[in-house]
Amino acid sequence: MTSSTRTARLAIAAAVAGAFLAAGSAQAQADLILTNGKIATMAREGEFVQALAVKDGKVLATGTNARILKLKSAATQVVDAGGRTVIPGLNDSHLHVIREGLNYNMELRWDGVTSLKRALEMLKEQAARTPDGAWVKVVGGWNEYQFEEKRLPTLEEINAAVPDKPVFILYLYGLGFLNQKGIQTLGYDRNTKYKDGEVELDANGRPTGKLIAKPNALILYSTLAKTNKLGRDDQVNSTLHFYRELNRLGVTSAIDAGGGFQNYPDDYGVSLQLAKEGKLTVRTSYYLFAQRAGKELEDFQRWLGMTHPDKNDHMFYANGFSAEGGGENLVASAADFENFLEPRPDLPQAMEADLEPVVALLVKNRWPFRLHATYGESIDRDLAVIEKVNAKTPLRGLRFIIDHGETMTDAQLARIKRLGGGIAVQDRMHFQGEAYWKRYGEQARQMPPIRKMLDLKLPVGLGTDGTRVSSYNPWPSVYWAVTGKTAGGMPIWQGRDVLSRFEALKLITTGSAWMSGEEKVKGTLKRGQYADFVVLPEDVFTVDAERIKRMESVLTVVNGKVVYGAGAFAPLAPRLPAVSPAWSPVATYGGYQNR
Repeated sequence: MTSSTRTARLAIAAAVAGAFLAAGSAQAQADLILTNGKIATMAREGEFVQALAVKDGKVLATGTNARILKLKSAATQVVDAGGRTVIPGLNDSHLHVIREGLNYNMELRWDGVTSLKRALEMLKEQAARTPDGAWVKVVGGWNEYQFEEKRLPTLEEINAAVPDKPVFILYLYGLGFLNQKGIQTLGYDRNTKYKDGEVELDANGRPTGKLIAKPNALILYSTLAKTNKLGRDDQVNSTLHFYRELNRLGVTSAIDAGGGFQNYPDDYGVSLQLAKEGKLTVRTSYYLFAQRAGKELEDFQRWLGMTHPDKNDHMFYANGFSAEGGGENLVASAADFENFLEPRPDLPQAMEADLEPVVALLVKNRWPFRLHATYGESIDRDLAVIEKVNAKTPLRGLRFIIDHGETMTDAQLARIKRLGGGIAVQDRMHFQGEAYWKRYGEQARQMPPIRKMLDLKLPVGLGTDGTRVSSYNPWPSVYWAVTGKTAGGMPIWQGRDVLSRFEALKLITTGSAWMSGEEKVKGTLKRGQYADFVVLPEDVFTVDAERIKRMESVLTVVNGKVVYGAGAFAPLAPRLPAVSPAWSPVATYGGYQNR
């Protein structure tokens, strides 16, 4: 749990629920019953049941159709799964869900597009419907290896597709592309400079439109911040549609790690409003990300008086929209940018002096925290700071997370285990494996070393790091975990390292629940657990592995209520307002292109 308070509260709740159900109270009639399913409880490998019943947002009972239908009353909603596989709702342990909610309706997503030709067609089509003064933006979630052409677009192609509207395209954390209209709109010229970034110039000293992070992505984020934003009403609409998009992909919980240019409390207002209205359909736990370099300690001191871990603002869901702790950027000097197009950065000498007082403050006030750390060289120094703080003010079970950890060593894993920490891993190597191998050569060690983490029984949560590097779709992450392949199909793991499907799903359900302190109430389908589950169109345990990355839900239930339905299940889901603005790319293309 994120705190001893939550531990006690959830333990009591589980005990009360168990006693209540065991008593067979006449009041324990189900609100919803799902029948005729291949329901993976995920409590143990190979355990499937036929039906489950839901009461007051929790699983009331599981078993055969005959047994579970005895809990039916006249008011019970009964849904026939039609023999389909059912799994607990997916939980992304590292997703920038709040920030993306504000921007989703503004973005043309190339996530899942399989050809560059089609991607450029979408760019041209979207420009035709975008009003003057608005940008056409592709903001991450793709790479060239997903395209059959296996290459990036050229600036000539981008300008030919859209000559008259400003365009910005973000590629991983390494490159940005502006068309000529975008350069003119921003006023970029030979004098435009960024620290740790380059505005590429042609032979005549004019910007080409290519932006290069070296390795800090500030040039990319700062440029993106200069483009237009949605108004408040459209941000509300955008957030609702992004959450529905996540539900479509089977996501019922997410842990928001903060993010660049995501200021607290200002940029949390839309999600907070929707939470207070009970309209958010993904249980969201969020960490606070310091934005002001050199003033991080001041920010965290201020936030201590504004919120606290376990503060839930959702009207209907337990832990529906909850403050969780501090991170992933605790101090700017500790950030080691995962830009594999450039050499590994060395953290500045002042990092430890910056980081220690922030970690000490959080530990003293019992705030969980998380740290972005890609490289073992950075993790070594991060852990030394945590160990130093722990020697003075013991963590005593306070949870902390190391995020990413692609080149983490065995010795560092052992240190994390001794300190009681966990690790959030994502499929960034699915999107960047080729780039890493081109720079550092073929790798024999698993990156990140998930198999070793599991052997050590470390808490591990699987996620995406969507939406600006990896896609927000969790299924490519599951696919990567069970195949060890990149988006281009290149195997980057040894056969011994790939996970079973049960293991991968366990990491993105119960494993991720550890990151928000909810592993005792979320992630399995058994009595007393949150009634968050997903009905799949194919059996994820037996289907050809290549089909996993294109998986989506046909029915998603959160807190015992249907939040998404497709096909025959579509009438069960609540309707959303039309996408706004009407010219939004989402209105035409939706989000992830897996159809």
